[in-house]
Amino acid sequence: MPMSQFFDDMYGTDGKLRPAYAAIAQWLAETPPEVLETKREEAERLFRRIGITFAVYSEGGGDTERLIPFDIIPRVLDADEWGFLERGLKQRVAALNRFLTDAYGSREIVKAGLFTDAHIDTHPAYCRQMQGVAVPGGIYTHIAGIDLVRTGVNDFYVLEDNCRTPSGVSYMLENRSVMMRLFPELFARVGVAPVARYPQDLLATLRSVAPPDDEEPCVVVLTPGQFNSAYYEHSFLADEMGVELVEGSDLMVVSKHVYMRTTAGPKRVHVIYRRIDDDYLDPLVFNPNSVLGVPGLMEAYREGNVALANAPGAGLADDKAIYMLVPEMIRFYLGEEPILKNVPTYDCANESELAYVLDHLEELVVKETRGSGGYGMLVGPHATKKMRDAFAKKLRQDPSAYVAQPTLALSTCPTFDGDQSAPRHVDLRPFVLSGADGVRIVPGGLTRVALKDGSLVVNSSQGGGTKDTWVLHANGAGNRGAR
Repeated sequence: MPMSQFFDDMYGTDGKLRPAYAAIAQWLAETPPEVLETKREEAERLFRRIGITFAVYSEGGGDTERLIPFDIIPRVLDADEWGFLERGLKQRVAALNRFLTDAYGSREIVKAGLFTDAHIDTHPAYCRQMQGVAVPGGIYTHIAGIDLVRTGVNDFYVLEDNCRTPSGVSYMLENRSVMMRLFPELFARVGVAPVARYPQDLLATLRSVAPPDDEEPCVVVLTPGQFNSAYYEHSFLADEMGVELVEGSDLMVVSKHVYMRTTAGPKRVHVIYRRIDDDYLDPLVFNPNSVLGVPGLMEAYREGNVALANAPGAGLADDKAIYMLVPEMIRFYLGEEPILKNVPTYDCANESELAYVLDHLEELVVKETRGSGGYGMLVGPHATKKMRDAFAKKLRQDPSAYVAQPTLALSTCPTFDGDQSAPRHVDLRPFVLSGADGVRIVPGGLTRVALKDGSLVVNSSQGGGTKDTWVLHANGAGNRGAR
């Protein structure tokens, strides 16, 4: 195996097989490519039968339903690597929740001079209706998806914090289910930590923030409907938790309490796992034209009669400009040094940093501060001069809308390309659940892979795919329910 400028999950940078991948290497050596291709085709048929698709929206307003490509070679992390990530994830999400509570409360971080009121009040995701609201347990983001990249053996970076309505967990669960069906003999060799408890963990987290009541908390999943790009996930999670999937028209507010319409009459709802944006939650408070939300919902929420997960306004912590300040949040709120590193980031709203970015566009990745899905970004090393010049014009016109980062040497993972395994760049999105009774994280997450040779863009909307993520048991053996 040749030396590489990128850290390879399987072979490091020196070409030596890493212990975590020993069983995978043996499996690949024993399995002919035509067998792997047959299994890949079978996986695709399974995903089509399941119906797990996403919508790709075109600039013209149309959309196309697609399968996210699935790669059959798993990504593997050993127990020590996962333990390090788990500690860092818990620390980071704790600080983000402390920040959100503070931002909508007394703003101690502003008084300390680390933030300004303008950082908060002018942010598009700032929800003024949440100012002074006491949220259950001080938790704003109950479900967080933290995007991680790797550049070396012990070098992990947070690329992005997703704190409002992170998606992708259904792929994590379905990827595992399909892999266990296709390769049971491989699971028999390798001790893989299970992920199947996620729906139960999610339900326990949601119930933990329910308002007090004599009856068992009623939890529902609120979806915009079947035309939403993540509708499969909404339906999947509701089914897996054993709760109702509802749309806004299924709910009503009576005397500042939320009820669900049922054939047996109205039923009290205590917790809403909402998968619709803030602006559509309540037409009496936000967008008056919304038909997706529930009139009076925010009044019931502010009275403490229903819990919303994630809380309105949690998107304040998603922003890439806010992201730059998370290490300071950790130090300020927790009195600790960050375990997980940020990617060095240039704030284009700063005149001197903008000048540097403009002079080094061919070396940098430039992103919209409020962008997502791989849209609205420039990957300088892969862009033409014409593309860089056009982007420079955008930067000069609205510098505060952009940040820039160095092009990281993202780690690679073996990926099946039809004939053999080949290295492709990957990231990882673990899911962190924060409830009034503690934090839960299933071992692993959603690995996204850039299927095009040399590409650094892993987003499904930009041609990326997904992999199953295996976290090995500490003793490295014994399957014991890897699902």
